[in-house]
Amino acid sequence: MRASKAVEIRRGLPAGAGRRAAELYWEAFGRKLGPALGPRERGVAFVAAHLNHDRAVTALAGGRLVGVAGYRHGGRALVGGSPADVLNAYGWLAGLPRLALLALLEREESARELVMDGIAVDPASRGMGVGGLLLEEVSAVAADLGCLRVRLDVVDTNPRARALYERRGFRATGTERTPFLRELMGFGAVTRMSRPVTAGEGGR
Repeated sequence: MRASKAVEIRRGLPAGAGRRAAELYWEAFGRKLGPALGPRERGVAFVAAHLNHDRAVTALAGGRLVGVAGYRHGGRALVGGSPADVLNAYGWLAGLPRLALLALLEREESARELVMDGIAVDPASRGMGVGGLLLEEVSAVAADLGCLRVRLDVVDTNPRARALYERRGFRATGTERTPFLRELMGFGAVTRMSRPVTAGEGGR
């Protein structure tokens, strides 16, 4: 656990914070997730019901969840849910095309690699350094797990996030053009970024 002024950083989702985490995630990524899991209320409920609470780093201010960073390691990410879960929630007819869209967003990690699965910060808490604190703790988690690098993807419509990642040492390693997704999901390119995990970053 780390703290900076009024913001406290923890590993894992606090008890009872699943719905709030899902709402923050949807606010940050709803344009991308909407075609696969929407409409909003249904999507938020699905995400909240299928969170792996141990795959999160969280930020709290005054006891309230104001930021969350998810990560994938060991084949498990913050947002879970199997194909069967999707079909059960949305039905076969609507569920099958949703599974195809979700497959486009799927990312696997390589050996000794931690894959970040998104950062979401409450708009009222932006400008307080919450995103940077979450990134620091994710890197500490990676170090404690024996990972050599942290990897993430950032879409072309989110320059603010890319600037944060670059300030924190991430460098682009390749860009995939996805013009067929621009109208559907709101982005036309995805850039993969990574940064090495250095000695001494672990904190627990």
